[in-house]
Amino acid sequence: MIKLSKQDNKLLLIYQSDRYTDARWLDEKLKQDGDVTLRRTFTFSSADLITQDTPSDEMDDGKRIFLLGVMEEGYYKISKDILGLKNDLLLNASMKIETGTFIAHRDISVFRKIDDLIEEPIIAGGSNESAIPLADFELLLKTFPTSTELTHYARTRIARVLKDYFGTISDAESQLNQHLNRKKKLPNQSRDTIVSNFELQKFEYVYAELESMLADADSYAEKNWQTKILELLLFVFPKYIAVLENVHIKDFYSNPDQVTNRYIDLMLVDANGSVDIIEVKKPFSNALLSRHRYRDNFTPRKELAGSVMQAEKYLFHLNKWGRAGEQEIHQKRKGELPKEIELKITNPKAIILLGRDNDFNGEQRFDFEIIRRKYANMLDIMTYDDLLRRVANIIEMMKRRGFLGGTQ
Repeated sequence: MIKLSKQDNKLLLIYQSDRYTDARWLDEKLKQDGDVTLRRTFTFSSADLITQDTPSDEMDDGKRIFLLGVMEEGYYKISKDILGLKNDLLLNASMKIETGTFIAHRDISVFRKIDDLIEEPIIAGGSNESAIPLADFELLLKTFPTSTELTHYARTRIARVLKDYFGTISDAESQLNQHLNRKKKLPNQSRDTIVSNFELQKFEYVYAELESMLADADSYAEKNWQTKILELLLFVFPKYIAVLENVHIKDFYSNPDQVTNRYIDLMLVDANGSVDIIEVKKPFSNALLSRHRYRDNFTPRKELAGSVMQAEKYLFHLNKWGRAGEQEIHQKRKGELPKEIELKITNPKAIILLGRDNDFNGEQRFDFEIIRRKYANMLDIMTYDDLLRRVANIIEMMKRRGFLGGTQ
């Protein structure tokens, strides 16, 4: 087993052998290979072994001590080589540091997983402006999946792939099909009633499917999530008839010496040919507002601020490209559009769908609404809970109209 200990200005890793083996295998491994890896996370060389100068006949056969980190300016600095990172790791000296800080279930290296997603040093806690706040870091550790969750996610991912080949259907789809199969007298109903019932069933299906997806969002790959959400959004916003992916546009401003190529992930086309853009992000928790106030305000997190900035730039470049852009995009993508339609870049807007607001308190909800309204003239910032509420309100009003009209 291993444990961590703070001693003076050093962070130590102590390896303690179990009842069946002693620690001398570490010595042999270091002598033969030059390094040794513990728990698939920590890789030490002979230079890291604190007891290296002790005569072998005086060393405790059951214990070895390695230097993991050294205190520098309020942080324990841990070498990137020990953890297999791109940069050295900095941990605030006052935080509680234990094996669970570094290792998740199934010996998953916490910091290596984080390092795979970013290109900058990882700093946890403390006053450094680039640091992950300690509360957020502790929340991150708590939300690392358990062994049971990993198995569940893997099985769900596999089932979602098999769905395309074996006809597996979700609960929402099954409920809709059962409901439709029970309807045997539709021909005897008026056309208005048939249309009303169909519209109601459509939105009930969208709500059930969206709710089911949000309950199991981690099992979706980013691309599959976008595809499925867009299918549902086209039901909710029927004015759009097509979605164009990876649309090439030109940027005449970032580099004055040459035109820069940009690519919009998703472009929406309405029935008149006018285009808008949409950014669909997976519903990561805590993606919208900072957890701590800045001058008594909740400010946008990087995920939200970055999405807004990206959408604004796309809109800027589209508007500046104008008629030439309309013609070029249409020429390249006309095979995905109705024959008679012409694309129009006429004051396009953007929809940004990201994050959850179901755990917001009153102040957070108020500050988030101010942020949304600031961009309302060009952006519709929508959370997944907001989308659920919109669909739920549509369903409620359709039922109410149906009841008042005598169709229910």
